[in-house]
Amino acid sequence: MQMIEIEQLPGRYAPPPVKVGGKAIDEDSIAREMQYHPAASADEAKLAAARALVVRELLRQRAVELGLVAETDDEGDNDAAIAALLEQELDVPEPEEAACRRYFDAEPERFSAPTRIAVRHILLAAAPDDAEARDAQYRLGETLLEELQRIPERFTEFAMRHSACPSKSEGGELGWLAQGQTVAELDRALQHLPQGLHDRPLASRYGWHLVSIDERQGGQRLPFEQVAERVRHTLREQATRRALRHYLLALEEEIGVEGVELDDNAAGSLMQ
Repeated sequence: MQMIEIEQLPGRYAPPPVKVGGKAIDEDSIAREMQYHPAASADEAKLAAARALVVRELLRQRAVELGLVAETDDEGDNDAAIAALLEQELDVPEPEEAACRRYFDAEPERFSAPTRIAVRHILLAAAPDDAEARDAQYRLGETLLEELQRIPERFTEFAMRHSACPSKSEGGELGWLAQGQTVAELDRALQHLPQGLHDRPLASRYGWHLVSIDERQGGQRLPFEQVAERVRHTLREQATRRALRHYLLALEEEIGVEGVELDDNAAGSLMQ
């Protein structure tokens, strides 16, 4: 029986080859590049990898055209030439003081001192897949909270008796916590709780937490003078991204690209 190659089967789609100014970017190069572009699917990673290689080839060909690099130079020389090319061809103005202050005023949370909270907790341990234990520990948590609402001073006692966290030896004190310093599901809740004893157990993968927010600090707006350089750097980076995107799209039109189109994030792979 004659075997038919898979590629010859009707209806199988073969993507067009990727070319920049007539120069092909082979599938092996794209496959090697994919590791630097994690994505939800292999197709998305392949597309991102192809676009990144197209961007570099566009810039390399422009650098060759301007005599900044020879056609036969190696990858290291290409990188240096591309850096020189962008320095020469991109016009990125320095952000003005007024623009910096407008951005500062529009992004109060971005330029505020990080919030810290002084937290005590009691961990009533229960595995995520143990419904019976989680139900029992939740009921225990409600009982303890009722007593704590009457006599808050018993928190230390209850932590030492019931908590499965090493902080039990400190009466449940976790100290000062900034965002991201505890388990994610508890961390999200802590950012929005008011000061004082929370009136119900909070769930995490470890069980139920009885939480008291004893103090909250930070969150205050920093003075502009203290963050002015950060603001300028942010606006300069945004302006560079815009300029590079327009520059790459112009090169795409001038040199010609086949098999893939650059998108609005064309500058992304170079700005990382």
